[in-house]
Amino acid sequence: MTDPVERHSLLEDAQALLIGTLLVALSVLLLRQSGLLTGGTAGLAFLGHYLSGQPFGLVFFALNLPFYLFAWRALGWVFTLKTFAAVSLLSFYSEWLPSLIHLDHLNTAFSAVLAGLLAGTGLLMLIRHRASLGGLGVLALYLQERHGWRAGKLQMAADCLILLGALLALPAAEVLLSILGAMAMNMVIAINHRPGRYIGM
Repeated sequence: MTDPVERHSLLEDAQALLIGTLLVALSVLLLRQSGLLTGGTAGLAFLGHYLSGQPFGLVFFALNLPFYLFAWRALGWVFTLKTFAAVSLLSFYSEWLPSLIHLDHLNTAFSAVLAGLLAGTGLLMLIRHRASLGGLGVLALYLQERHGWRAGKLQMAADCLILLGALLALPAAEVLLSILGAMAMNMVIAINHRPGRYIGM
């Protein structure tokens, strides 16, 4: 007989949303100051930010709007509300943090890897509390829930396609370093989030 699943409390979910998105926002800060980007919907938002000059947070929030209906139908209203909160927090944090933190010198390669590790850790917190940052992450989680496909590997494939498309906006060297950061992020998720290993919901 298996033990009943212990679900997270509202307070536990709230701290995961606040801290997880803050870690991802720190990743966004590193990438933006290094002239890099990442994969997924955030990568598309970076492209929109670099090409249009519009704030990253605004572009990221707008790009996620079409995915909420799919998230609600596929994964339920609780997941969708948590994801909406996470997207809103990241959009806010990413525009607020530059007023609190300014880095005068960044090694670009180190920045790429550290940004990936921060983003992977933040996303892992969100995933374990039944939330995401929307967009392609919703689809990856849906396929893992329904078919057992690894979310990290699915996200990595999508990220590679988006990062290759970044060659239209960034020099090849920056795109290669961005791919390195995306690999670091997805390594964290693929190794630390496997079905059946974590029972808290």
